[in-house]
Amino acid sequence: MATQTARAVRALCLSGLVAALASCASGPVAKPDQSAAAQKLRQQHLQSLAEIQQFSLQGRIGVQTNGKGFSGSMQWLHNKTDDSIALFSPLGSQVASIKKTPDQFTLEDSSGKSYSAPDAETLTQEILGWRLPLKGLADWSIGKPTQSPVQNSIWNEQGALTNLEQDGWKIEYSNYEQQGSYLLPNKIYLKSEKLNLKLLVEKWNQLEH
Repeated sequence: MATQTARAVRALCLSGLVAALASCASGPVAKPDQSAAAQKLRQQHLQSLAEIQQFSLQGRIGVQTNGKGFSGSMQWLHNKTDDSIALFSPLGSQVASIKKTPDQFTLEDSSGKSYSAPDAETLTQEILGWRLPLKGLADWSIGKPTQSPVQNSIWNEQGALTNLEQDGWKIEYSNYEQQGSYLLPNKIYLKSEKLNLKLLVEKWNQLEH
């Protein structure tokens, strides 16, 4: 009788151990909280970027949408109220000039014909066949979210963005370089439901408060 009781106790213990192990294996793994040091770096980085009120950049742009594409070079001057963007073909001829002022958005094509619209997205869609997300691009280009709600964000050990989901766009930053006192991205990939956009920054200029 004692032997049977001992066997029953061992079986019960073994059953409990197996159940406990299974629970550990299948249960959710808690993600470690972001360290205070990492949070501080992120805040310092965002405060630094908030100082930038004007910039200019030179780089390359690639677009894929609805089976069509565009690739070429880009020059962009941005300040608090205005934007001026020039797009060039791979051979160097100017494809379009896009300008934003407080009053309007205008686009001039390669033939010199000018168009206007309430926003850059509508304008570029109608004339170029793809939507340039100028509303958020100035912030995204320097590596920070806009004021809109953020669906998801991932930050690296230096406090800089590596992934961002915002306003219907998934944005990936694959490389950063120090530009004076600022850490800025030079490889930016943006993806929406209908468009993939790649921006490779070759040169940052006029980084001003």
